[in-house]
Amino acid sequence: MISHLPDEAGAGASGPERGRSRRRLEDGRFLTGTGRYVDDIDAPGQLFGHVLRSPIAHGLIRSIDVAEAAAMPGVAAVYTAADLAREGIGGLPCTVQVASVPQPVRPPRTALADGRVRHVGDPVAFVVAGTPEAARDAAERIAVAYEDLPSVTDALSALEPRAPLVWQEAPGNLCFRFEKGDRAAVEAALAGSHAVVELVLENNRIVAAPIEPRAAIGRYEAETESFELILTGQGVHDMRRHLAEHVFGIPEHRIRLIAPDVGGGFGPKNVLYPEWVLVLFAARRLGRPVRWVSDRSEDFLSSAHARDNRTRAHLGLDRDGRFLALKVDTAADMGAYLSAFGPAIPTNSAATAMGGVYAIPAIFMEVRGAFTNTVPVDAYRGAGKPEANYIVERLVDLAARRLAIDPAELRRRNMIASFPYRSALGMDVEPGAFAANLDTALAVADRDGFERRRAEAAGRSRLRGFGLACFLETARGQPGESAGLRFEPDGTVSLILGTQSNGQGHETTFPQIAADLLGLPVECFRLIQADTGLVPKGGGHGGARSLHQGGAALVRAIEAVLGKARTIAGRLLQADPAELVFRDGGFETADGARRIDLPSVAAAAADPEQISPGTEPGSLESYVDNPLDLVTFPNGCHVAEVEIDPETGQVELLAYTAVDDFGTIINPLLTEGQIQGGVVQGIGQALHERTAYDPGSGQLISASFMDYGLPRAADLPPLDIRFNGVPSGANPLGVKGSGQAGCIAAPQTIMHAVLDALAPLGIETMDMPATPDRIWKAIRDAG
Repeated sequence: MISHLPDEAGAGASGPERGRSRRRLEDGRFLTGTGRYVDDIDAPGQLFGHVLRSPIAHGLIRSIDVAEAAAMPGVAAVYTAADLAREGIGGLPCTVQVASVPQPVRPPRTALADGRVRHVGDPVAFVVAGTPEAARDAAERIAVAYEDLPSVTDALSALEPRAPLVWQEAPGNLCFRFEKGDRAAVEAALAGSHAVVELVLENNRIVAAPIEPRAAIGRYEAETESFELILTGQGVHDMRRHLAEHVFGIPEHRIRLIAPDVGGGFGPKNVLYPEWVLVLFAARRLGRPVRWVSDRSEDFLSSAHARDNRTRAHLGLDRDGRFLALKVDTAADMGAYLSAFGPAIPTNSAATAMGGVYAIPAIFMEVRGAFTNTVPVDAYRGAGKPEANYIVERLVDLAARRLAIDPAELRRRNMIASFPYRSALGMDVEPGAFAANLDTALAVADRDGFERRRAEAAGRSRLRGFGLACFLETARGQPGESAGLRFEPDGTVSLILGTQSNGQGHETTFPQIAADLLGLPVECFRLIQADTGLVPKGGGHGGARSLHQGGAALVRAIEAVLGKARTIAGRLLQADPAELVFRDGGFETADGARRIDLPSVAAAAADPEQISPGTEPGSLESYVDNPLDLVTFPNGCHVAEVEIDPETGQVELLAYTAVDDFGTIINPLLTEGQIQGGVVQGIGQALHERTAYDPGSGQLISASFMDYGLPRAADLPPLDIRFNGVPSGANPLGVKGSGQAGCIAAPQTIMHAVLDALAPLGIETMDMPATPDRIWKAIRDAG
């Protein structure tokens, strides 16, 4: 329910676009089945690829015999690591920098396993055939002789002295050791604290499970020696750079990446995968397009997993309940290989949000990255910030219970109250209404009436719980962005953005910004994105960066094009350009006697008869780089209310409230949709989702939706989402990123409600997901 939102604007409605709840312009094609996803694209003469994957978690490849498979009808080729090596195909890089001692161990990651497999699902061979069925059938005829080796599937076990080694290059399976903060100050503060709360937590491994699994089509043009890759991806420019520099060793301009409509990204589609290398390699070898589409189980086995941290944390408090120090020791699972951003997530990224909305004088965090025989781990909605906020909020809630202080009061007492504020780990936090958000959330959720509702539930033999949590996100993603603007001959205006939409509504929000600044109808704009052939550069999607980075760049591009247009308008109106006034989509003289609209200026720019002598005619356009490296700080307070059936352990989520600060909001309706999606994913992690490996065999035992739980509509109450924005000073729009916030706040909010319901039984802590089985066992253990 969002009764506070303004009415939706109709097509062609007048008035400012920014701040208007306009339905997505792109929804027409999505709702009528005319969206264009990779699986909708057929390349003439295409072949179909199938990946043979390792059935074991760890082992040596003693031999591979592909002769029978290669001889089957319809099979064009069967490739192994030896074929890639013969052509000098490089490995998939992890170039992210982490300030660890020693530097992270970066083992080679070839697109096909070379001599050893290191997780179930590791690619071993690539079959290309005339039909998907022929490729799959041929893969079953490949004879691979494996020698099983011991495996390890969780970070803490991997770091034990006698654990099986995943890589010889990484003794003790240690990838890196990261430290940040003042260890001595924290130890001293904890030693002098009136109370120290200690908590051991698991941030459970999960999968993104986007509605569209990964897919790609690779092409090669021999005449120009160039590649084209159409893929389900989020960051095409970075992937192109990695493919050019590290894999194929060619100039970037000889590789073009295109991402059409993408059915959900959430982070894992930001990175380079073996399959992207394989379709391009095979297309060059065979001279025909090669297509690969993952099925759902394959996606579980091959797309990057997320989270999977084991943490021991301490929070020190004085006699008045003021926070003195925070100490965090985390073992972070990297999986069998380093994915593109994997090492940065529990380290660089988490450190920016460690401490949350609270003024904690001393913070120290240590993170050990561990190799395991599991699918590599990478970014997932929030990427480090959810993990950091989860640690802090769980500690605060436990401290409130241990010290018998109201959890809202303890939070309010310790919130950052004066700005600018520099955190103990060096972040300059911009202003936010932290306490106001907390108070509003409690009022909207009717906390005062909770005890009455709890008593009523007890009369029905139900346990009712009320949970709250605050959050602080650091949103920027890759620093800097580029944007362009071009008036087309048909009267439309192209917006060229280096960011990328995969469901967020960029085809609506960017035109809303441009419509306001240019005074033109929102319907005249079209967004060009996610094509390295049409967009010169870009940071793609990730880190809630699109409006902060892309929107700021677009504002600069619009300023540049208006500067050019002003000069042309001055000539056409026979007036000094500096004295012209721009309003309502056109330039006019100061006295209002003469006026010309922007489309006419654009038409004149292309007309040799109307431009200045010596000026080349062409489209009215601009393209700018905006090297913005500032961070925005989305924040808020979330509240959940649950009931638990103690006989079954079943949790019913009854109510959910969010009061969030995203600065200036361009489109409240779409922002609400982003928060809804993030909250539901956070609810999923808290109550349903867990990627599970069998510790003995290393088999993934949650490789389908039969075994991996996702929240359904019936599991969700109405989500009451409110906005209380303090404009950001980090960009000209005043926006703060909103795409990740729900996923950052929801897990601990739900867990606090569950633990509040269980508190009368003496149950203080529990790990996610709070499944009926886990809750039922905790109740029985509590007697």
